[in-house]
Parts: sequence; C-alpha cells; structure tokens
Amino acid sequence: MNKIKHLGIILDGNGRWAKKRGLNRSLGHKEGLNTLEKIVPVIFNNGIEILSIFVFSTENFKRPEAEVNYLMKLFSNNFDKLNNICNKNNIKIVFSGRVENLPKSVLKTEEKLVLSTKNNHRGILNICLNYGGQSEIVDMVKKIIDEKVPSDKINEEILYKYLYQDLPPIDLLIRTGGNKRISNFMLYSLAYSELYFTDTYFPDFNEEELLKALSIYNHTERRFGGLKDETKSN
Repeated sequence: MNKIKHLGIILDGNGRWAKKRGLNRSLGHKEGLNTLEKIVPVIFNNGIEILSIFVFSTENFKRPEAEVNYLMKLFSNNFDKLNNICNKNNIKIVFSGRVENLPKSVLKTEEKLVLSTKNNHRGILNICLNYGGQSEIVDMVKKIIDEKVPSDKINEEILYKYLYQDLPPIDLLIRTGGNKRISNFMLYSLAYSELYFTDTYFPDFNEEELLKALSIYNHTERRFGGLKDETKSN
C-alpha cells in the first residue's frame, strides 16, 4: 500500500456546478468552500500529512470583476471557520502565492490564519492563493540569485527549499470538474506525482469520492522512472 505524505487537490467545477442548477457562479464557490471544510478533517484522519489546495490562480484575476470580488470577500469573510477546523485538528496553515493584487482584507486574513495555527504540528494545509507554478519557479530563481547560492550547491533537492513553502513532492494530485490538465499548479512538485481526474464537480466531492481516489492510489505501482523488479513478484 502506498502512503500519501503530500496530497494536492485542484478544486475545480464550482462555477459549472452552480450553472447546472441555474444558480449564480458565486454560489458554487461558496458551496465549494463548504465541501472543503468537510473533507479537510477526513484527509488528515487518513494519515495524510500535507494537503496543498489550488483555490485561486494568478490567471483567475482575468475573470469577471464581480466574480473576483466575490471570491476575495469569500476568502476574507469565511476562512475563520477553516481556521477553527484546523486548530481543532492540530493542522498548521500556510499560504503559497504572490501578495500582489490581493486586497488588504485577504492579506490580513492570511496573516491571522498563519499566526493562529503556527504551533500546530499534526499536519500542514498549504493554501495556494494568487498562485502560479511558473511564477513560483521564477520567484525561486530570483531568491537563489539574491542569496548568491553557489552553482555547485544547486541540485534537485535544494530547489524545494526555495519554493514558496519547503514541502516534499506531491504524491497524488486530484483534480475535480472533468478537466484533465494540471493548469500551472505546483509544477516542480508534481514531477513524479500520480494524477487522478474525476468528472465530479468539487462541491459534490464528498468523503466517498475522496476515499475512492485514495483507494485507487493505494493500488498503483509507483516506479519513479524505473522498471518493476520482477524478482520480487516471483
């Protein structure tokens, strides 16, 4: 059985979930947040140590202004409940992404959540907000240059320390909503990740759907570019 240390989820399909029901897209985002609050404890109760979630990309600022404004208010006004859930379950919250373009209310909320949960040690919830994988790599390179790291000290492992958060590679990436792409999410960390795509919109991604994805991963043979050792199967 494969142990998942780091799980990534692209929370996709909120707007389409709402549209399918004749609702405003914004209500889909609110329902998606409700789903997230429900599955976070389930994820960590299944032994996963780190959860990285893609909630808003740098490109999402290109969406209609009303939708972007709603999302920013949703983050700043409703993350307190997620804060309580994480404190109750001893989960530390960190954020990945750029601060540019984020309203002061969102930045204050981020700071509050980080400070409130900083001493929790059971697991880590990495919230990717105003995040782009290519932007992260650019920012990583800038940090390496600024710190004048000698070229002979740069290798695959040390680069993780210069990402937004020093976290291990993602073992499994789940994307809801039917799209089969990684959409610029944690590109460096996904090098050897297993990928699981489901047509289920994120608001409907309940505990049963989550456990189904984890079960499929548990029965996947991970090779990391190598070949199966036939001698072990005989």
